[in-house]
Amino acid sequence: MNNLIKHRVNILTMTAFFLTLSPQLWAEEWNGFRGPQGNPVSTSELPLVWDVEKGSNIGWKSEIPGRGVSGPIVVGNRIFVTASGGVNQQRLYVLCFDVGSGKQLWRRDFWATGRTYSHPTSANAAPTPVSDGKLLFAFYSSNDLVCLDLDGNLKWFRGLAHDYPKAGNDVGMAASPVVAGNVVIVQIENQGDSFACAVDKNSGLEVWRKPRDPRANWSSPTTYTHGNGAPTVILQSGSGLTAFDADTGTSIWDIGLSCGTMSSPLVVNNALYVTSGGITKLGLNTPSGKPKVIWAVNKLNSNGASPVVLGDNFYTLSGAIAKGANSNTGEILWQLRLKGRFWATPILANKHLYFINQDGLVQIVELEGDGDSQAASIVSVIDMGESVLGTPAAADNALFIRSDKHLWKVTNMVNGE
Repeated sequence: MNNLIKHRVNILTMTAFFLTLSPQLWAEEWNGFRGPQGNPVSTSELPLVWDVEKGSNIGWKSEIPGRGVSGPIVVGNRIFVTASGGVNQQRLYVLCFDVGSGKQLWRRDFWATGRTYSHPTSANAAPTPVSDGKLLFAFYSSNDLVCLDLDGNLKWFRGLAHDYPKAGNDVGMAASPVVAGNVVIVQIENQGDSFACAVDKNSGLEVWRKPRDPRANWSSPTTYTHGNGAPTVILQSGSGLTAFDADTGTSIWDIGLSCGTMSSPLVVNNALYVTSGGITKLGLNTPSGKPKVIWAVNKLNSNGASPVVLGDNFYTLSGAIAKGANSNTGEILWQLRLKGRFWATPILANKHLYFINQDGLVQIVELEGDGDSQAASIVSVIDMGESVLGTPAAADNALFIRSDKHLWKVTNMVNGE
């Protein structure tokens, strides 16, 4: 009996040790723009009602300096967000908060090296940062790329505008970086120096660079695993879709399909969804190696917000019209008119879509049924009281919203705690 007790104690001790050593192993994470797979679907049980003024279901509210429309990301028990401030937004901020308490754990400041001009509704801190679980990569409209460890120690800094001084447009850049294989990839497309490049995530050295068409584009790259097992990045622009081997820059395929320049491509279950005169679904890893069109529906569309897919259902937001469709056929099943103008991509959790317009009005849509029988209705409307343009994050049964001046944790509270 004593040996059994000792065995159980050892198990409990080792469990506590691993929980302390690696909290990220035990938590749902949201480590980049639109979540870990680039598809904003969460397993969290998010609240359906909260009140900003009364504080009900508000876990905490923390102030953020400067400006920013980037979304927050969650890695383990930490949440990261970027901002820009100072004269002409030349100061670049990276901030880290504790998920449980909202306490600011650290803040790092840098000087921008490139153009910091942006539209009044945007900011230099427009791209959402990304993490591989060990390193954090923060990118800015000024084309500055910063790498920190999760404790805020600077690993390297790349002022990409030094090499490409004409990179920038009149309203600011917004494409978020992605991590694929051993590199972090940025897509910098504008009327001047347009290019995409891969930077070694450990050293900060450029691995490859590809020239791009000199036209404005705010779409973010996305990744998938090619049939040969290679980490692959897809770049979407007005001139088409291109896939590159992420580690080498070798072109894998190219399609001259005129695509949107704001919403980003989405890869789910070996299929690629893009905005192109509506929405087009393409099959990846086909026998020929080149994507094949599965369906194209011009009555489906996405402008500022990117689409969402779960199982047999597909969701888009165009203007203020939300639509649900069959993801296998593209058949439209329902549509709802929402209020306001939207930039943030909606999040899907516990059979509800969370839409937040630029004025901070949250509109929660309940999804009833699945497949062709699905219907939808608005069940909750909540005013955050501040502008919201960045896509929220969802993790550990909480919704993290970055408003104009604050970072919020919204979660189901029990007895006010």
